[in-house]
Amino acid sequence: MEAKGLTKMKKGISRELQSWVSQSRFTFKILKRDRTGLVGLSIIVFFALMAIIGPEIYPLEMMPHPEDRFLPPSLEHPLGTDFAGRDTLAQIIHGSRSVMTVAFLSGLFVVLISIVLGISSGYIGGKLDMVMMRIVDVFLTIPSFPLLVIIAASVNRVLNPVEIALIIAVVQWAGLTRAIRSQVLSIREENYIESVQCLGLGAFHIIFNEIFPSLKPYISMSLCLTIVNAIYSQVGLYFLGIMPYTSVNWGAMLNIALYRQSGLLNTKVWPYLFSPVICVILVQTGFILFLHTLEEIFNPRLRSEAA
Repeated sequence: MEAKGLTKMKKGISRELQSWVSQSRFTFKILKRDRTGLVGLSIIVFFALMAIIGPEIYPLEMMPHPEDRFLPPSLEHPLGTDFAGRDTLAQIIHGSRSVMTVAFLSGLFVVLISIVLGISSGYIGGKLDMVMMRIVDVFLTIPSFPLLVIIAASVNRVLNPVEIALIIAVVQWAGLTRAIRSQVLSIREENYIESVQCLGLGAFHIIFNEIFPSLKPYISMSLCLTIVNAIYSQVGLYFLGIMPYTSVNWGAMLNIALYRQSGLLNTKVWPYLFSPVICVILVQTGFILFLHTLEEIFNPRLRSEAA
């Protein structure tokens, strides 16, 4: 009996592995043909690696050097220096870790919350659906960024990336939850769902084996957009000076350059001012370009054309 169970488990793992290999080959084929998506993925990977290993190989010295104040870009300082003579590139690299960490965690939290609440509301329905949609309506009525500002301003201490990501997720979950709920309501009426219900299979099987696979394309693309919105939200909070901070952050760099150093008027400040701006634009561009490839990967019609 145990041998049969072990054999069945091995076969299941083998099928999953074959499916993953096939999907990887197809994705590579799409990326090889679609240079736009490849560029987008390359940008995402670049900033991810910058956040993960960049601070380990490019040290950050926070000791002021007034004699090197606002030096122009050079071999020693590729992006110049700031108001205290510190290397701008080092601050960009070390700031990327907090920005990217919060962005990915925020996207993950928003997606998890939306999946649980959206699927539960759409599949179970009844009073649960009515209560959940009223709560969603309340959150959708309130402008998200002002609400985020109010919540962040009420915190009087330095927050770690997980706490910042949770705050951002609190104000961003409602829209995706309603969208997933609408998708579930549509899928629930499909004939194959009724057939599965007639076979007596439980709700757990129907949700995770029949409904959720149909939602993966939409969820994957929503995750990319949520990450971009989280970057805007976090950088915006630090830029406005609402959140206390102790480490380097792109938003804090913008705050210092514009508010304290008159960055728009002083051309010497421009390398320090525009470095984080360009990074935000590049990250956004990477995810937007990669979204096109995701659509081609998940769209059955486009899949058949690429095969």
